[in-house]
Amino acid sequence: MNIDFTKGDGLVPVIIQNNTTLQVLMLGYMNEEAFLKTKKDNKVTFFSRSKNRLWTKGEESGNFLDVKDIKIDCDNDTILIKVMPAGPTCHKGTTSCFAEETPKGFLYELERIVNDRIDTNDEKSYTNKLYKRGINKVAQKVGEEAVELVIEAKDNDADLFKNEAADLFYHIVILLKAKGFTLSEIEAVLKERN
Repeated sequence: MNIDFTKGDGLVPVIIQNNTTLQVLMLGYMNEEAFLKTKKDNKVTFFSRSKNRLWTKGEESGNFLDVKDIKIDCDNDTILIKVMPAGPTCHKGTTSCFAEETPKGFLYELERIVNDRIDTNDEKSYTNKLYKRGINKVAQKVGEEAVELVIEAKDNDADLFKNEAADLFYHIVILLKAKGFTLSEIEAVLKERN
């Protein structure tokens, strides 16, 4: 990566984006030393202009930003870092410094939660219990939820319809896990059809 640190007096802007939901979380600045430390530690480190020193996001709060991917823009003077946040990103306690709490992309967060409950064998989790019952039970549950959604579609109760649609999506995510597929793979098929 050939980053041009000369344009901004040694600093370049860094956009931080949630790797799962793709929500923009914050903007910070890095000098070359902060960039190298970020790459080495796999945790985002900025150059704090107010403190005039390196600052690892989460060093006080514990809300670290674990690096998943780093990209440089076409002019080599802006960095995009996709992260997995360990808590709220903003010092005000919100997910994003832009005060935008959005459900967009949450299906990927749901997939991560489902995978975690299954992969850690969470004994109390309904998700894990259903998954352990096998593919036939998971598929049967998807079928039941699909039928319930169709029934609600014929009525005029928006809340019930939305809840049944949510139940169906949730169970489809479990079915995808049981079959060894991901939402990204299904999204790729839909994109290809377009």
